Amino acid sequence: MGSRLDEIKEELDKLDINPTIFARKEIRALPEILSTDERIIYLVEGRNKTTQHHIILVATDRRLIFVDKEFMYGLTVEDYSYTKISSIQYETAMMLASIDIQVSDDLVEIDGVGKYEAKLFCEKVRDFMSHPKEYFHQPEPTVLDQLEQLGRLKMNGILSEEEFNEQKKNLLNK
Repeated sequence: MGSRLDEIKEELDKLDINPTIFARKEIRALPEILSTDERIIYLVEGRNKTTQHHIILVATDRRLIFVDKEFMYGLTVEDYSYTKISSIQYETAMMLASIDIQVSDDLVEIDGVGKYEAKLFCEKVRDFMSHPKEYFHQPEPTVLDQLEQLGRLKMNGILSEEEFNEQKKNLLNK
């Protein structure tokens, strides 16, 4: 069984996220921060607008987390529950973008984020916030999938020939 860090790196890989060398300290800290079954929706790196520190911003299926692991000051982790987030947006400048997150009365700003990543991050978080339950679930079965299932039910004697034909007709008329 791989370590939690390996699992996290695998998750990032699947999401096509390739953190830079600057985010290495923060990524290494993730196993201590995330629960074992917490899943990553997306992760971006950038700069904390206030401190100018390099940070990562992680959206998981539970919360939004800022991770700042500074050489001198140890680890700063701030997390925000989705229920407290009223808006998340990004603005693009020349090469980079910034992400602004309105949390209760706080505005959290991160700049120096890649344009593409900033857009994707905001879209994924918005998607997740609007449908948290469905976000990780499989897409709807296609008509073909449903027909195959009907065929199996008929083969196993669960559906009669008439029931099978009726269901098949319903499906194809959809």
